[in-house]
Amino acid sequence: MADSRQRTLGFASCALASALWGCGFYFGKIALDEMSVGAMVFYRFCFACVVLLPVLVTHKPGLNRREWWVLMAASFFGVPLQFLCQFYGLSLTSVAHALLMLGMLPVLLAVAAAVWAHERMDAIGWVALAASTGGAVLIALGAGPSLAGHRVDQASLAGDLVVILSLVISLVWILLNKQLMEKHSAIVVTAYGLFAGTAMLGAILLGSAAIPGGWGLPPVHRVSAAAWGSLAVSGVLCTAVTTLLWNWGLTKVPASQAGILLNMEPLIGSLLGVFALGEVLGPRAWVGGGLILLAAVTLTMHSKTVIRVNLE
Repeated sequence: MADSRQRTLGFASCALASALWGCGFYFGKIALDEMSVGAMVFYRFCFACVVLLPVLVTHKPGLNRREWWVLMAASFFGVPLQFLCQFYGLSLTSVAHALLMLGMLPVLLAVAAAVWAHERMDAIGWVALAASTGGAVLIALGAGPSLAGHRVDQASLAGDLVVILSLVISLVWILLNKQLMEKHSAIVVTAYGLFAGTAMLGAILLGSAAIPGGWGLPPVHRVSAAAWGSLAVSGVLCTAVTTLLWNWGLTKVPASQAGILLNMEPLIGSLLGVFALGEVLGPRAWVGGGLILLAAVTLTMHSKTVIRVNLE
């Protein structure tokens, strides 16, 4: 009974994290109207670090040398690399398109977890993967027409592809964190990982400031209250809280099973993009999104895997 309750809480934690992640695209789009991608991501993680600062005092990391290297690698993939790619892609496409593209992540995560655990997918799994890929193509090519009184859906193939790249990068972050949390608490991995990733991101921004055409230093003046508010909300709720919830949930349920709950992210984000920002999706994009979600549900709920054990 206790194990069943912990499993339920794990799924609920991952579902809530994914729903809050979906809101991050909406708030990020507001901040992007006043600053570069690099500055927006940096401020978002700075707000997250402020919330998690007490953890550095109350929790000792307890990592050995190898685990520190794993944490540094996960931090690099999970913070500067993933988010700079993700929000650069968002700057080239619409919120609704970017979030629907994220519907590929549950399938990708299930496949990556299977490979990581030396599992073999059945035929249903491969069919689901093919359907998800087809859905992504429909979304990338299915920009909706402009409608009177609505914001035009500024979708682009380049933006969609960059978002997909960020998904692949996020898989590395998820699986490395999963490995660390086999021996260490979720709060330690979350807090120290976000602090390390934010420091790396700051170093990248400082370096880009010296390059002509680079992002430059994050602006402080002439930033509206709405932008600061969106950054604070995305940092606290959509970064610190979500990462902690997701990492804790992964300690209770397998990554491949938790992956289906990531579908809450494109669902919530797309609804915000359409109803709050007035974006419009064409029929092919909606069909593509449905294919991705259906493929994710099929893979994670009906597909079976066989674990190959190496006896040598």
